[in-house]
Amino acid sequence: MNEKNIIEKRQIRNIKVRELVEKAHKVSTSFFQNKYIYSSTEAVAELGLDEELVDQLLEDYVAQIIKAVSQFEEMLYTLQSQKDANEKLEYVDLRELAHKNLGVARNLRIEDASILLSDLMKKDDLEYLFLCIEVLRACAIILKPEYAYNTIKLIEVKSTF
Repeated sequence: MNEKNIIEKRQIRNIKVRELVEKAHKVSTSFFQNKYIYSSTEAVAELGLDEELVDQLLEDYVAQIIKAVSQFEEMLYTLQSQKDANEKLEYVDLRELAHKNLGVARNLRIEDASILLSDLMKKDDLEYLFLCIEVLRACAIILKPEYAYNTIKLIEVKSTF
């Protein structure tokens, strides 16, 4: 592959990442009514870790949340089916997954995710919970845009096999 093709592919990828981030900002801002900006300073100071390690933990968290969103969606669709069939709604799996991710968000001092994951653990309104996972995904994208984009693409590739 020649240099021109490499540059072209990188430019296209950068455009796609920017578009993903713009959509994520719209979703996040409409939910929170402000522009939350994460800073790892508090996590670095309180956890006693260096910036590089916290950055790596943030990347792991973003991948974890991007993957968890599809699990949350499946669980919420199951709950919606239970509701439509007038069955008892079983929130246990949803709440356990939210709890698992909430611990990581709190440790890394990611405030917007902590709010959303807490709501996923406590609230029962399915429409609101669907909104929470959409916003949670957007917040993860904003946190580490390129890493989130790569994770999303990797999931897409794996799902075609």
